[in-house]
Amino acid sequence: MKIAISQQNYILGHFDFNINKIIVAIQNAIKDRADLIVFSELAISGYPPTDFLEINDFVNKGIEKLNQLLPFSKNIAILVGLPTVNPTIEGKDLFNSAAFLYNGEIKKIINKTLLPTYDIFDEYRFFEPNNTFECIEFNGEKIAVTICEDIWNIDNANPMYSICPMDILIKENPSLMINLSASPFSYQHADIRQEIVRDNCKKYNLPMIYCNSVGAQTEVIFDGGSMACDAEGNTICSLKYFEEDYAIIDLKDKNQSLHQSEHWGRYERKYNALVLGIRDFFQKSGFQKAILGLSGGIDSALTLAIAVDALGAENVLSVLMPSEYSSSHSVDDALQICKNLGSPYEIVSIKESYQTMLDTLAPVFNGAPFNVAEENIQARIRGMILMAISNKKGHILLNTSNKSEMAVGYGTLYGDMCGALSVLGDLYKTEVYEMSRYINRNQEIIPVNTIEKAPSAELRPNQKDQDSLPPYEILDAILFEYIENQQSPANIIDKGYESDLVYRILSMVNRNEFKRFQAPPILRVSSKAFGFGRRMPLVGKYL
Repeated sequence: MKIAISQQNYILGHFDFNINKIIVAIQNAIKDRADLIVFSELAISGYPPTDFLEINDFVNKGIEKLNQLLPFSKNIAILVGLPTVNPTIEGKDLFNSAAFLYNGEIKKIINKTLLPTYDIFDEYRFFEPNNTFECIEFNGEKIAVTICEDIWNIDNANPMYSICPMDILIKENPSLMINLSASPFSYQHADIRQEIVRDNCKKYNLPMIYCNSVGAQTEVIFDGGSMACDAEGNTICSLKYFEEDYAIIDLKDKNQSLHQSEHWGRYERKYNALVLGIRDFFQKSGFQKAILGLSGGIDSALTLAIAVDALGAENVLSVLMPSEYSSSHSVDDALQICKNLGSPYEIVSIKESYQTMLDTLAPVFNGAPFNVAEENIQARIRGMILMAISNKKGHILLNTSNKSEMAVGYGTLYGDMCGALSVLGDLYKTEVYEMSRYINRNQEIIPVNTIEKAPSAELRPNQKDQDSLPPYEILDAILFEYIENQQSPANIIDKGYESDLVYRILSMVNRNEFKRFQAPPILRVSSKAFGFGRRMPLVGKYL
């Protein structure tokens, strides 16, 4: 049996766009004489649809589009994901389903059993878990169909669940497993995902077709990497990462090998994810051009480099906004990266605006010494300038703050925290340096001086980040333990970090939650990003 895998990039709720893309793939598979074509989880609606699912019309439109596929199923079987209505009164109103179409009919609806409700996932909010298990019989094969998380409780290793769907389906003696997935990217997840597929093949001694989604849905990025493995867990076909792809698999052809080995490093993976995240955010939102504040520092330089790769140099406008505290080398470095990338820029000095604001506020400040208030005025003037140009030109503002700064509150609300999308908000400062070096691996794009100089916000004379923060190597290690590993202060201290420093840093993280609540959406490239995957109270006392 020849099976087509169609790895596609969908737009949430854009049913016409999604179904037309699906139909084109079906037509190609028919030309290639495939017997069956497989699409990803919730392909017709896009994933994750979140509270769109509470609108009956949204669900009904998905079912209408499914029916448009029926005429095509006279020439090929189709396995495609969508939300469907739960016919029983008890339980949630919907199922996360895979529809099997053939010979002009909906032959079977398979529902997802394991509904993840952690991190970015909230499926139990909407869906009823499946409690009936039956294989699909087609073309002389018996196929065990599962959806995404259903294959992740192998050997009941996940304590969140009390059931393993394949342990039940295997009793029907299937000859093939197919999994429809929407498995999001984090830099380690692709390797883990491959192991899960292989482990399932080995345990059940069955081949598996695994179809994953690709593309970014605002913060959440899907990296593709669909695959087919034989019964021994050997990869016989792997599709591309971070782009749409299509392949025909014949599991009975022992000589077939479509395996494309991709040995990407950590920063190459994250870089490609960020490029895809920016590109999809703009294309799916109907935007073309971006704007950002370019300071001469490493964060804005890296953001510019990624944005240029995603959108094209001509579509990213940098705005340099020097103040009396800006060093000449920062301006020179900013101009140099614009030259290196061939990207346009504007220079708008804030010296006069800043002095005007100080004069205006002088009666209220009443001679109080210089502090964070004067620093934040500069950041907010820059934010106002960027938003004014954004409004006038129709460019979308990209935020350049990194994860370390966002964690400890080193960002100014309505200033440098402005933006429609945060590019680096899931990269710690040390990772910003490493990714910059990765970008410079073949030629100097980000000026070496930008990478080597001590980081500074340049909001007061001779300011350095390390004046009020520990070295980023230490800061980021502590933040990683608290945010990603969710360790307590005591556990972090036991790893050798000074007690007072740990409590100071973690207190900063907790009391700045209100800032992050107002931050732009952050492109997720780690296992625990700020945003809706990490829900903390704005007012609370833990430490």
